[in-house]
Parts: sequence; structure tokens; C-alpha cells
Amino acid sequence: MPTISIDQAKPEYDVVIVGSGAGGGQMAYTLTLAGLKCVMLEAGRSYDPLTETPMFQRADQAPLGGSSTPDKDMGFWDATIDGGWEVPGEPYTQGSDHKDEQFTWWRARMMGGRTNHWGRISLRNGPYDFKPYSYDGLGFDWPISYEDVAPYYDKVEMLIGVFGTNEGMENIPDSPLGVLLPPPKGRVGDLLAQKTGKKLGVPVVPIHRAVLTKQLDADTIPAKLHPGNKRAQKIVGDSMRSRAACFWATNCGRGCSIKATYQSTTVHLPPALESGNLDIIPNAHAREVLIGQDGKADGVLFVDKTTGKEERVKGKVVVLAASSGESVRILLNSKSNRHPDGIGNGNGVVGKWVMDTVASSLQGQIPALENLPPHNEDGAGGSHFYSPWWGLEAQRQGKLDFARGYHIEIGSTRRMPGGGSPVSMRYLRGLHGAKLKEDARRYYGSFINFASRGHMIPNEHCYAELDSDVKDKWGIPVLKWHWKWSENEMKIVMHGEHTFADMIEEMGGKPTRKLANNGYEVVRPGGNVKHEVGGARMGDDPNDSVCNKWNQTWDVKNLFLADAAPFVSNADKNPTLTIMALAWRCADRIIEESAKGNL
Repeated sequence: MPTISIDQAKPEYDVVIVGSGAGGGQMAYTLTLAGLKCVMLEAGRSYDPLTETPMFQRADQAPLGGSSTPDKDMGFWDATIDGGWEVPGEPYTQGSDHKDEQFTWWRARMMGGRTNHWGRISLRNGPYDFKPYSYDGLGFDWPISYEDVAPYYDKVEMLIGVFGTNEGMENIPDSPLGVLLPPPKGRVGDLLAQKTGKKLGVPVVPIHRAVLTKQLDADTIPAKLHPGNKRAQKIVGDSMRSRAACFWATNCGRGCSIKATYQSTTVHLPPALESGNLDIIPNAHAREVLIGQDGKADGVLFVDKTTGKEERVKGKVVVLAASSGESVRILLNSKSNRHPDGIGNGNGVVGKWVMDTVASSLQGQIPALENLPPHNEDGAGGSHFYSPWWGLEAQRQGKLDFARGYHIEIGSTRRMPGGGSPVSMRYLRGLHGAKLKEDARRYYGSFINFASRGHMIPNEHCYAELDSDVKDKWGIPVLKWHWKWSENEMKIVMHGEHTFADMIEEMGGKPTRKLANNGYEVVRPGGNVKHEVGGARMGDDPNDSVCNKWNQTWDVKNLFLADAAPFVSNADKNPTLTIMALAWRCADRIIEESAKGNL
């Protein structure tokens, strides 16, 4: 990926973008193809999936069989480099020592951010998700509606390529005809879950994921995305033609050297660079947004990790898209006489109302799946089917004791084993010789896993602030996290626990562990799903929000937030698609307002 050093930077840019992931990549794509000169600051090193993705190596060819190491927490096949739960020299702290009040913060220090390793589940927020308070009286409403965002969901899906089906379910928006790509076939476990779900009233349908099941229509889509802009159409068309369809062979978490999966590094950044309007400076650890005498942002102060020196880039507009937590850290550290507590924090709300996805899981062993004929179920490298939330009517009838809901992600395959045994040792312990081989073949592929991904309602106990005592290796104050689940989230977890058990037992199987007594026993820690959102929410009132409905900060009119920091709620849908849709909408606003001279 072409990059520059700070001494090659222009004296001033139209826009400075901090972050190169879903939000930053989408912002760079939209702005540069419209002709704006942009510079992107990436805290990690450059990364090119075309040359650095180990997607064709088998597990026996990987160091330590692909097992986890300190610098590769999710194993050798994870695409993340120089990032993870801990980043050397860049700590974060906890506001509590209690195990249920810990927040685990995943940071990707690489070009493209988390888009390189994510599960690519691409679900639209529904009408109730944008107006949750109006629906059930809890949390807050967004200052925008589904109808405001729907055209941008359409464009993002057409650009990145999303497979799936329209099911016509309440609060599960359909895409326009012709936008979604055909879904892959269900695996054996998916089909069994679908059959079982019909008996129990749990829908099991094709999931939406950003993986190409066929090549994009490069002859017609670019004109729909960029009407009247012939140069942009050609650049995007050429980029789409360079992407091959998935051939169902490797785990998408490794990245994708044939560009079948969406990654910012293969979909957003190449067209932006091809436009000639984007410079990328890697290893640029943003410290603060700089404010000029006129009260407007005029650049970003960052640490060049290669030299340890503080450097500056200047711009007429600044966009933070560093991930919600990182953007909060930058806002809070951007202190000046005008903003003594950080930009946007005159009302004290920067860092407040942080959320994550409510998650738990249960595995079952299913005798009906034993001794299946050998077959390849690698598929699209992740989920093929899932269960959208089906309980809205039951909630209206008062049959459920919690608000909101969750979707179910299904895991059951006979994909190529990793470095360890594909069968839990509880089923093989003490065996050897022919009996070991016989039982390994018997049980291989006979397990199914159900995982809940639930809606979290914002609460006052979940927030981030600067630690007054701890600084990173460059002397910048770090974030201190505070976390506390509410009882509503625990009820969501327990409903999932019993639903999963019912599904497994209806299949004729048994859970592989004892059922939990309460949600705290099985809920994943805050931040553990890597879906943290909020911390700089949007709103209609500058007294209780950080930015307006255009992602524009109230305090500084030429400073915009283009990651998940402006999220007002965290639906049971994965946030990445919404991040991109809002970033595209925000970029269009910047283009329009810049042309008018309003920024």
C-alpha cells in the first residue's frame, strides 16, 4: 500500500482523516473520488492483504500449528498485526478490580484496522434501532431515522458486496431487489438448525455477510454510486473487476488476497489512492486535534512512531475515525483554553454511554451429525445462516421479561481442522490406536454452537475517561474504562441460554456444559466482542450530545466523527455496516458544505 512520510506531506489538505478502517476508509473513498485532497493518519504500519495474507497455507504449515501467541492472540491465521488486547507501550486501565466490571479493549494497529479480521456480518439497523426510546421508553433516540440512512446502506452494500436474502421480518430491513448477492448454501448444521427452529418458532435464514459469492457488476454499479462522475465510475469499475468471487476454501479471518471479502485495504483505499487525492502516513499515533485562533480545527498533532517525534498535518476539515475508544481518547486529550476538558466535553459527555454487544454461547453434541460422510464445509469462512430476533410480538404481549433482543450466530462445520484436535478431548480421553481414530471420525463435525449477539441499552456506569496517572510511552494520557452490565442484558443472556439448550435437545443432542444459573456466569466481558460503540453520541441538543445528526461536533464545526463513537444505541446488529453508511452520509455533507464555504 503506497504511503508517504511526514516530510512528503502537503502544507495543507482539504481533509485530515485519522484512521483507515471502516469509517476512515469509507470517508477517504467518498471524499477523494469527489476531488478533495485528503491525508490519512494510520497508527499502525502499512499492510497489503494481496501479499501478506497466509490464506493458502494449511494448519500444519503454520508456526505452532497456528496456535495463539502473545503477539497473535487469535492465532497465526488472524490477519491482525501489531495489535490485540494489549499493545506494547499503549496501555489502558480499569476503573474497577471486580471481574464483572472489566472492559477488554481490542485495538488494531495496522492499515485497514479491524476490517482485516472481522467476521464480515453486515446487518442493517432497523427502524426501532434508530428510535428505541420511542419504541420502548428506554435509552435514547437517534436524531436520525432508518429512512435517513437507508440510501447509504444501499450504496455501501453495492460497493462492498454483501450476500444474503430478504426475509420481510419486522425491524430486519430488506435491501432493494438486486442489491444483495446470492447466499451460499447452508451447511449440514445450518439445515438441521433450520429444521429444528421451525418446530420451536425460531427463524433460521441466510445471514448477510460482506463476501463476494459472485463478481460485482462493474458495468452498472459504479454509475449508481457516482452518477455524473465518469472518472470515479472508471476507477471504481476497475477496482471491482479486480475482485474475485470466493472459492470456499479458507478462513476469512486471515484476510483475503483475492479480494473476495470486504477489507478497507482492498475496497476503499485502492480507489482513493488511484484518484491521486489521498496521501497515507503510517505509524502516526494521533495525540490531539489542533484548534486555530478562529476556533476551528486546523490539523492534527501526532507522534511519528518511527522517530518518536511529534509532527503536525494541517487541514481545512478534520475527521476522527480511529475507532470509538481511540476517538474519545483524542477528543479528551485535545485540551486548550477554548476546550479545557477536551473538545466536545464542555457538557461532560465525551466518553459517556459506551456500549458493546451482549454475547454468550452454548455448544451441543448432536448424535445425528456423527459419522457423516467426509465432505468439505469450509464455505465462506464464517456464518452462512443465522437467526434474526423473532421476539417482538412476544414482548408486546408481555411474555418476555426483557427489552430489545438478540440474534443467533450458528457454528457447525467440518472445515479443515486447525493445529489441535478437531474433537474435544473429553470425547477422546484415554483412547489410543484404532479406537482413537474411530471415535475421532465419529465425533468430528458433530458439534453445533449457538452464540447470542444482543442489544445493549446505554447506562451511566459504562464510560471512558483519561487516567490522571498513567500515560503511554509517548507521554499521552491513556483511557480508563468503567463498565457494568444491567439486569436487562443478563436476562437477554439467560433467554439465549435456554433457547440454545432447547434447540440442542430438540436435535436429539446434549449441551457440552452445565447450563448457567445466571447471565454473569457466561456473558463475555465488556468489549470482548470488539463492538464497542458510543462515547461521543449524536443528538439534537448540544447540552447532552457531542455531535449533530451529520456527525459534526457541536463545539468545532469543521470536526467530524466517522466511526462508532456517535452511536446512540447498540442494536443486536453488528455495527460495521452502519459505521460505513454513516461515514458515507457524513462525507456527502462535508463535500456539500465545503463547496458552500461553510466549513
